[in-house]
Amino acid sequence: MTEEWLEFVVACRRGKEHDYDIVEGPMADDQIWDYVEDYIAGKISKAAFWELVKFKYPTHQIVFCTEAALSTLTFEGSVTL
Repeated sequence: MTEEWLEFVVACRRGKEHDYDIVEGPMADDQIWDYVEDYIAGKISKAAFWELVKFKYPTHQIVFCTEAALSTLTFEGSVTL
């Protein structure tokens, strides 16, 4: 997670659209998301946000945001577990 990541997440949450085809990076779990919402609401400062998430390790995500991005994918098969 970086300053750029936080500002992007906040902008998206506020409804700002972007023109990226694919977005890749940390995914905020429920606890991290609660901290993001507290930051957006002004309940905590940016410094407090970074202190709270210092030892949190979010999962990684890749989001295909446009039809053009989705068209780059091809189905190769599946496995039943």
